[in-house]
Amino acid sequence: MDKSLMDLTPAPYFAEIAEGPETGQAHWATTEDGLRIRVGHWLPTGDDPVKGTVLIFPGRTEYIEKYGPAAIDFNQRGYAALAVDWRGQGLGDRMLSDRRLGHVEEFGDFQKDVTAVVKLAKQLKLPEPWYLLGHSMGGAIGLRALMEDLPVKACAFSAPMWGILIPNTMKPVARILGSLAPTLGLSNKRVPTTTQGHYVETAPFKGNTLTNDPAMYQLMIDQLKAKPDLVLGGPTINWLSQGLKECEALAQRPSPALPCITFLGSQEQIVNSEAVEDRMARWPGGELDLIDPAQHEIVMEGSDIRHRAFDKMTQLFSQYR
Repeated sequence: MDKSLMDLTPAPYFAEIAEGPETGQAHWATTEDGLRIRVGHWLPTGDDPVKGTVLIFPGRTEYIEKYGPAAIDFNQRGYAALAVDWRGQGLGDRMLSDRRLGHVEEFGDFQKDVTAVVKLAKQLKLPEPWYLLGHSMGGAIGLRALMEDLPVKACAFSAPMWGILIPNTMKPVARILGSLAPTLGLSNKRVPTTTQGHYVETAPFKGNTLTNDPAMYQLMIDQLKAKPDLVLGGPTINWLSQGLKECEALAQRPSPALPCITFLGSQEQIVNSEAVEDRMARWPGGELDLIDPAQHEIVMEGSDIRHRAFDKMTQLFSQYR
């Protein structure tokens, strides 16, 4: 057996809640700073050659199993899919003793996770070429990774966190609080107004800010009820401070020279739509697809919207093989 495959360590994968392809598997990966993260992947079945692999970079509070339905959509179109539990969420090592706090020391630390993901994907010999789908926070991590030469041929983003939607009047307060938090011992405290548990545990479907599709919303509720270890609550003050700094830093840099399509819902209430529009206006050859009506979770909207998004993504990917 290939030694690289012998070195792999299987990780739990909850097929019973993922509603994904039967080929789903997960493995542990270790980052250069010694943390353990979880990586899942799904391979298409059948006799047709696999067209490549989509590296899915999830958003904050997300976990591998949430992308089971997305993996089906990619598999049906001939692509393998991979998703990751970043540090601090899913079954990845949590950063604080209170595992429900969403925390990161520095946003750049997520790039160590990316390095571990790429290494594991190579060990698994996942079909090439590779492509990127970055959602929400994963959109910020993915954009930074592209700027640091993530080995993909084309990329797609769903409501990427290239700006965090907070009132302009509150931004100076957030910055000041972030800078003072270490001195005041508040860095690891949850941001006021955010929830201790996961958003879907407390917010009813009516009026939610994630999706207009009740079945997909219920799927998220059921997944977390079945596997409470996947639950993540609101972010810490340090996460917010670091996230704002990362968005500002990314905004100063030119767009990567890669084919790109970005999806943004007309009802977006979580990321800053203006920042997304600004980035795509200066992405040479990039396309911004504004979807109406849609909220934050483009790939967890109704079937018409999902199919439109997956068709357009894979049509783009197929041009760069």
